Amino acid sequence: MALQGTVRTFLEGKLKTLTARARRLSLLTPEHVGLRARDRIHAPSAAHFQAANRRLQSIDRQIASRIGFAQSHWRQAPPRLALLYMALVEREVDRARRSYGMFFEVFSQRGSVYGPILAAHDAIAADCYAAVRRSAPLIFRGPLLKPVTYMEHGYSPATYRRGVALSRLLGDSNPFPLIRIPWDRDNPWQAVFLHEVSHNLQADLGLWQENQNALVRRLSREHADASVSNVYRRWHKEIFADLTALLLGGPAAAWGMLDFLSHPPPKTMTYKPGGAHPTGYLRAMILAEMLDRMNFGQDASRIRDLWKRLYPTAQGHRMPRFLLSSAATTIPRVVDEIAFQTRRGLAERALADVIRFTAEDEQSIREGAKALQRGSVPGGLPPRFLVSASRYALSLGAPTQTLSERVTRHLVKQSHADTGSNRTPLRIANAA
Repeated sequence: MALQGTVRTFLEGKLKTLTARARRLSLLTPEHVGLRARDRIHAPSAAHFQAANRRLQSIDRQIASRIGFAQSHWRQAPPRLALLYMALVEREVDRARRSYGMFFEVFSQRGSVYGPILAAHDAIAADCYAAVRRSAPLIFRGPLLKPVTYMEHGYSPATYRRGVALSRLLGDSNPFPLIRIPWDRDNPWQAVFLHEVSHNLQADLGLWQENQNALVRRLSREHADASVSNVYRRWHKEIFADLTALLLGGPAAAWGMLDFLSHPPPKTMTYKPGGAHPTGYLRAMILAEMLDRMNFGQDASRIRDLWKRLYPTAQGHRMPRFLLSSAATTIPRVVDEIAFQTRRGLAERALADVIRFTAEDEQSIREGAKALQRGSVPGGLPPRFLVSASRYALSLGAPTQTLSERVTRHLVKQSHADTGSNRTPLRIANAA
């Protein structure tokens, strides 16, 4: 039955207002997000804008289809069905609004005071991928857009992996990795940033499931208690990211992670049932074991000694007995399986083969720290190593603000030189 009278007038007005706002969110450019010419050096690449626009334009086509159907059919439909046609349009508009809003927020920050530090962290993330690419040519399955960093509230950095469905986007997938930096963790010596990049490396290398399955089989084969296996199965992603961060940054990354993990004993020594992160006390022991395997035994011993002094288990803790009593045998197995056993996803190489860190790398970082303390930035030091060198420079007495600004400027300049003054798309591609 055709709609008549007040109902028809009302629904016609509703459709007009819906149509008026339905297709306004399909394009983002540097100008749209407020970037000025001087901000371009800090901006994500043209390829990132293109990826965002492909997503927005795909949604826009769905909106156009839904609007066309609603406009053609609503007059002949019962009121409830006419409202449903419009709700289907609204659903797609909501998708556009959410995607547009997320991309706008991320991109527009490059025109703020945080633009330089975000561009510097982009350079660090890209270098972590480049380290894999240099060591293991052709390991990635085609070109990959580099991670993009942005500032947001939250205690710790976090990441949204490439292709993961986001509730914020109503289940739409993320077109490129996003790494959140809390407002107060914007200095270039934060080892936890290497940890977040490592989550993205694990995903892009296709190691999520293979790594977990191998770890569970290993612990089962070596007669670990089922409760122990279940806990480390749940923790495996975070352990992978910790171990990879050490391969990317060396011992300084371990010490930086301890900064992040050190809390009053009730927090560090409390096991969280169902949690994805290892209990802080055990997590430090995992870092120490990894340093031992990387042949940095002195740092490993210092970490164990420090942690046991700060958190003596004899004075009480909230960790299950089975977890604490098995740590001495389980942790070496876990570190060996995750970092030193070969994987099909890595073309029958181990993580430590694909991301290499040597005593020579550590020496370069130490020398770089001395240069930073003296007031210069070592030009040949890779961005990921500058994270570690900056941390050592702090211990040598470098002033925090000056050090942060100096390293940030260097990373921005280096990234700009690498990608070109016209900001051509910076892709993480396979090596020849």
